[in-house]
Amino acid sequence: MSTETEHVGGDAAVVQDGAGDGVALSLDHVVKRFGEVVAVDGISFDVGRREFFSLLGPSGCGKTTTLRMLAGFETPTKGRILVDGRDASRLAPHERDTNMVFQSYALFPHMTVAQNVAFGPQRKKLSRKEVEQRVQESLSAVRLVGYGKRYPRELSGGQQQRVALARALANQPSVLLLDEPLGALDLKLREEMQFELKRIQREVGISFVYVTHDQGEALTMSDRIAVFSHGRIDQVGTPVEVYEHPQTEFVAGFVGVSNMLERNGQRFTVRPEKIRLLAEGEAPEASE
Repeated sequence: MSTETEHVGGDAAVVQDGAGDGVALSLDHVVKRFGEVVAVDGISFDVGRREFFSLLGPSGCGKTTTLRMLAGFETPTKGRILVDGRDASRLAPHERDTNMVFQSYALFPHMTVAQNVAFGPQRKKLSRKEVEQRVQESLSAVRLVGYGKRYPRELSGGQQQRVALARALANQPSVLLLDEPLGALDLKLREEMQFELKRIQREVGISFVYVTHDQGEALTMSDRIAVFSHGRIDQVGTPVEVYEHPQTEFVAGFVGVSNMLERNGQRFTVRPEKIRLLAEGEAPEASE
């Protein structure tokens, strides 16, 4: 791999479905500045309908700021954010067809599980019957049927995370935004919830945009991954593409374990599992 580390966000990040009906969410050369600090530096990508799309990178790389702009908690300095083809760049959170699940869950402690899940549909002035239907459907999706009368304090961390997810799903958003929702869980439960989140996403059939600094989470759950570095996107691709064919040294070093080798002035990445030791005199196998 070359020593050049040119960023490849923007036009390279196009969903396979193409534009139009296949796209749930688009960022068009989005910039976010806080005073003199450029937190997000001209990024562009599309998220397809029913796609699990992860924003992966270290702390301070711009991924959470990007998610907050998608949710409406921050306004882009430049560029556009489109949800279902509609410019949502300056819409308030409740005016756009997205919902967010936070790492802290942000459940109302004085409300039961059912009341927490019903909160969004009730604010939308839906009928009592419609609210009840959405509550039951959402609790069923996260496998918490029968927990409606419990309070958050009576639940485990994993169950609270599922309630937070159910509350977001009850609003039936076009895009669900998740800000490191598994970060507060222990390792075993976090691994279990990775599979649960992917199952839920497939069953409900909506787009997930998932922020994480954990490469394993991103590689396990994602249809595609955008790897962030210093407010820009180094690469967008499937887990296999990002892992097997990193486009920058940063991606090669951040995603998985790699060895950086140099030959004839060119630097390239070799994954440990690709290395084979040969006995003296043993010929290497021919490449397929």
